Amino acid sequence: MQFVLDVHLHSRFARATSRDLNCSNLHKWSALKGVDVVGTGDYTHPEWFAELSAELEPAEDGLYRLRAPWRDAVERELPERCRREVRFMLSVEISTIYKKGEKTRKIHHIVILPSLDAVARLNQRLGAIGNLHADGRPILALDSRDLLEICLEADPDALFVPAHI
Repeated sequence: MQFVLDVHLHSRFARATSRDLNCSNLHKWSALKGVDVVGTGDYTHPEWFAELSAELEPAEDGLYRLRAPWRDAVERELPERCRREVRFMLSVEISTIYKKGEKTRKIHHIVILPSLDAVARLNQRLGAIGNLHADGRPILALDSRDLLEICLEADPDALFVPAHI
C-alpha cells in the first residue's frame, strides 16, 4: 500500500507559524496536496491539545480524522477530484538541550503517539519538567534518552524519530 505522509508539522501555537494552522486547514491543504496522513504537530501545547481532542475522532488504529462538522465544511470547499480520506497522526517536535561529556547537545525529536490518552499522559509528565504553554515546540532541559523513556512510559508504541535528518 502506498500513501503520502507528512508528520513534521506545527500548529499556530508554535512560534513563527501561520495563524491559519488549525485542524480544518490541515485537512484541506493535505487533501489539495495529495497527503493521506498528516501530523498534528504541537500536541504538547495545552490549547492545541484541547482543539485536537474536540475536533478529531479515532479512525483506524493510531490514526484520527476530522469530526463530521469540520470535515463536511472543508469538503464543501474542495474540488471534487481533491476530496480524500485525510488521516491525522498525533505528532510533536520536542527540542532537548543538555550537557553530556563536556558538550552541549541540542537535539530535535519527532514523537508520534497512537492515542489522545497517551498524549495526555506524556503532556502531564513533560509539564512537570518544562513550560508547555510557551511554544508549540517545547524546549526541555532533558537528555534525549530520558525523553525516550518518558515517551515509552506514556505509551510503549510511541515512535521516536530524530528531526531534521
